[in-house]
Amino acid sequence: MEGALRPVLVVGTALAVTLAVGYLVDRTLRAADARHPETPLWHLLRRCRVPLQVVICAAILRGGYRAAHVVHRNASGAGEVLTLVLIAATAWLTVRVATAVTDSAYARYAAVSRDVPKIRRLRTQSNLIQRVFTAIVGVIAVASMLFTFPGMRTLGASMLASAGIIGVVAGVAAQSTLGNLFAGLQIAFGDMVRIGDTVVVDGEWGTVEEITLTYLSVRTWDERRITMPVSYFTSKPFENWTRGDPQITGTVYFHLDHTTPVDAMRKRLHEILEHAQEWDRRAWNLVVIDSTPTTIQLRALVTAKDADDLFNLRCIVRERLIEWLRDEYPHALPRITTAGAPTAPATD
Repeated sequence: MEGALRPVLVVGTALAVTLAVGYLVDRTLRAADARHPETPLWHLLRRCRVPLQVVICAAILRGGYRAAHVVHRNASGAGEVLTLVLIAATAWLTVRVATAVTDSAYARYAAVSRDVPKIRRLRTQSNLIQRVFTAIVGVIAVASMLFTFPGMRTLGASMLASAGIIGVVAGVAAQSTLGNLFAGLQIAFGDMVRIGDTVVVDGEWGTVEEITLTYLSVRTWDERRITMPVSYFTSKPFENWTRGDPQITGTVYFHLDHTTPVDAMRKRLHEILEHAQEWDRRAWNLVVIDSTPTTIQLRALVTAKDADDLFNLRCIVRERLIEWLRDEYPHALPRITTAGAPTAPATD
């Protein structure tokens, strides 16, 4: 009877200690979060409660399972399972803590900084650092779990003896993958492109939505997602409209009749811009840039704080000016002459 109760006592004790420690840690973090609302670190660390409880429970069971006096064969298997669970839970907890620290640092910087490019750069770097750290911890955890088996230790020694040949073969076979990996690190720390940047790639205009170690996702204006390998951005040219400063200048072209009142149209453009919230009031202009036998070409120049506002502003200027010409100066709109040219009067 006593032998049957000991396993239950060990498991019950482990669960009780786990729940108690988890509750105390959560209350402590909640109190710290209330005392320091300026930092989200303590709130983010509360997400580590579950992996912490798994680590504690696995460690207690791993250390006390022999006290249950289970059959030796079963005890050995239970010990190996608990060891694997402990390694996996430790890796899980490490990743959660590292994620909380990096997210907290980014959130605090973004809350006080006014420099949008630096905020985007920090966000990109923190995301990639998290992915690299998660990958490293995952590899170490899997390797540790495998090396708990005696057969894998022997295999590991053999693999280390032939590491040179394996490294060469793996490098050749995974050349493209490794290239994307290093390209991702180059993008993160070279400040070439960041999350939130407005880019033009292969004629497609969009916003960088996600950057990983192997691919980059661009969300276009019509909500499509273009996924491209990160090596593309280190080997081919692309346009980055928000590199350094998001302010941008745009143009609107008009093909009109030679009788167009340019001065009046210039004044009307300024009135439209004064009532447009998208205009940042840095610059504007309207000039005749070309002339053909049938029309003249006018260019309206406007500025905006970013590419999104510029697109809307160009649409507003184009729509309002055409509406104004149609109502006030319809003769200024381009026409196609179908009547015959007048001839000189006949002479006797």
